Amino acid sequence: MFFSNPFKSRLPDIAEAHPSRAEPILSPRPHAVHGRTIVAPFPDGIATVMLGMGCFWGAERLFWQMDGVYSTAVGYAGGITENPTYEEVCSGRTGHSEVVLVAYDTSKVGLGDLLKVFFEEHDPTQGYRQGNDTGTQYRSVIYTDNKADKDQALAAAQSYGLALAQAGMGSVTTEIASDKIFYYAEDDHQQYLHKVPHGYCGLKGTGVSCVVS
Repeated sequence: MFFSNPFKSRLPDIAEAHPSRAEPILSPRPHAVHGRTIVAPFPDGIATVMLGMGCFWGAERLFWQMDGVYSTAVGYAGGITENPTYEEVCSGRTGHSEVVLVAYDTSKVGLGDLLKVFFEEHDPTQGYRQGNDTGTQYRSVIYTDNKADKDQALAAAQSYGLALAQAGMGSVTTEIASDKIFYYAEDDHQQYLHKVPHGYCGLKGTGVSCVVS
């Protein structure tokens, strides 16, 4: 008999979540592409945002290639379990989304530039999935450090939602919040597509342009 996983289509409550662990699962190393740190404190003028676009491998590569991005890391955010493992997140019982922590130089690139890439390079209408990847960990998310950035993200999502509607597509399901905790993923997942150049990348946009003020 086959049993379906209910946490592919809904988030767990606290009683259902995997137990937390006290210690982080990663001892961070320098970024495998450019050698800069992937952990705070970052230099002055570097801001951060967490972006979830489905599988985090391709999403991280997308942002480390952008001019003005200082560093990137992959991890888990938006859930219940502290310091989860990849397997626990994939079970759906942590409530986390796979995200990329993007540290960017505000003198060279703005949050709006990142949001434009974010919305155009995946499909933010799919709820708990992204393409063939199904589960709550693949949901579209934007987690900001402050209310001003959150408000900018909300405005961008509303604007892009109108553009999608004009193209006959569905509503934006992106979860937007602030003050979420980022838990670093295991070292094997950090800069994965640099280490495994022909590895899996499920990114696919809608073809609809995003105009961000």
